Amino acid sequence: MANMGYMKLIFLGPPGSGKGTLAARVVDILKVPHISTGAIFRAAIATKSFLGLRVKAIIDAGHLVSDRITIEMVKERLAQADARQGYILDGFPRTIPQAEALDGFSTVDKAVDLDLSDALVLERLSGRRICRKCGFTYHATFNPPKKADICDTCGGEIYTRDDDREKAIQERLEVYREQTAPLIDYYRKKGLLVEVDARPTVDLVVENFRKALGL
Repeated sequence: MANMGYMKLIFLGPPGSGKGTLAARVVDILKVPHISTGAIFRAAIATKSFLGLRVKAIIDAGHLVSDRITIEMVKERLAQADARQGYILDGFPRTIPQAEALDGFSTVDKAVDLDLSDALVLERLSGRRICRKCGFTYHATFNPPKKADICDTCGGEIYTRDDDREKAIQERLEVYREQTAPLIDYYRKKGLLVEVDARPTVDLVVENFRKALGL
């Protein structure tokens, strides 16, 4: 039986595999923070810390934040009191150098790979629709609004984000396969990889996750 409050987890998986959705549920089970690099960047920018100002300048210039700065920021976040005994890392590490750096300042218990085929990633992401006004997420197939292109909640216009168009999704998948998929082998060789089928409903994915980790 895993120690419920002391789990340090990494979530891997292609875009659209439901990492954020599963993390939101697992936070309630394990009582550990869900830490995504996007949230770290936004928080640092909001507090106007030294690193935050550097990140803002990089993002404003349209550049990607370097491994070195990303690693520094994750290290800083994991040193905070709420993350010392456990966490869910989502979006970090993205590359082998980032994983090797993480090994230097934190001991990961398990790397959870949410397994989903490219065809299903395309189906999920290309069907995603967002309300311009309130940000609510719909899906053309699985969760359409009652009236076409109009949000049920606020009446706002529903649209498809540019990065949810097929060409952009294919590009994101290529980047994932090239940079992040090698992490699956990296953690498998360390004996830390846990594979969870990301195809079923959220409730079933959560149940499979619990079984896979012996919770």
